Amino acid sequence: MKTIAVLTSGGDAPGMNAAVRAVVRTACENGMKVYGVIRGYNGLINGDFVEMDLRSVSDIINRGGTILYSARSAEFATEEGMQKAIDQCHKWGIEGVVVIGGDGSFRGARDLSERGIPCVGVPGTIDNDIACCDYTIGYDTCLNTIMDMVDRIRDTSESHDRCSIVEVMGRRAGYLALNAGIACGATSILIPEVPFDIEKHVIERMKKTQKTDKKHFIIIVAEGCGIDLEKLTKEIQEKTGVESRYTILGHVQRGGYATVKDRVMATRMGNYAVKLLMNNIGNRVVAAQKEEVVDYDIFEALNMTKSIDMDLYNVAHEVSI
Repeated sequence: MKTIAVLTSGGDAPGMNAAVRAVVRTACENGMKVYGVIRGYNGLINGDFVEMDLRSVSDIINRGGTILYSARSAEFATEEGMQKAIDQCHKWGIEGVVVIGGDGSFRGARDLSERGIPCVGVPGTIDNDIACCDYTIGYDTCLNTIMDMVDRIRDTSESHDRCSIVEVMGRRAGYLALNAGIACGATSILIPEVPFDIEKHVIERMKKTQKTDKKHFIIIVAEGCGIDLEKLTKEIQEKTGVESRYTILGHVQRGGYATVKDRVMATRMGNYAVKLLMNNIGNRVVAAQKEEVVDYDIFEALNMTKSIDMDLYNVAHEVSI
């Protein structure tokens, strides 16, 4: 291939810029032309491309978000929209596309690959919910952000003998909640993968811990649990006698300077993706497995399932009393 494009799609994640940088510089250093696609699949449909060079990606490795921007595209989900994107690729001479994003982004990459535009997916999502991948770009930065925020909340909880309920992201996956809960010493961790009972898993645990003279508590809840936090806060306060407050961390979790791990992994994955396209290999998803960068057939990757580490979940509850 002589000409490729790179786009970011879905929710932004720290480290996406590092991946874009790696794609652009690897392509340039190997004599390829590379276009950045602005605002994901919408940009692909509209031909919103900008040719990039070595200096286009200077000083972005540390930045959160994505310099290429991201957007949802209902039009791309239609056959007509997809054909527009393909026509734009042909018009601009684009022979392959690197798609940085999550599961939904990879489905778009699969559909393009099926229609003759080879694509390679690079997993960029804070949720760490790509089944073929041990680790996704943005996950480590997000975990560190949550830990920092909860540590600050703990300071005031301890000062006032309060219970703080903290909701973290994770629409369908509890990886953020579980690992952040362990790192922050949460008394209870509620995640969508494990059935929970508020009385047993929150109230009774708090009462048991109160008997050991503990007076402040942290409860971590994944947003995918669908819990009414106001109702939960009121129930905890009424049944334990502990003044309670809830906090929704929200989009602060997506931002911030990428950690070393995210910068390094994003760089490795972006470089790997270009090398696949250089060899005319598309229809793949780049993945991290046991600290190594590998790749999977995109159909295989999308059909894989990922389960929560129950040993880690049990450790969390053994050490949090």
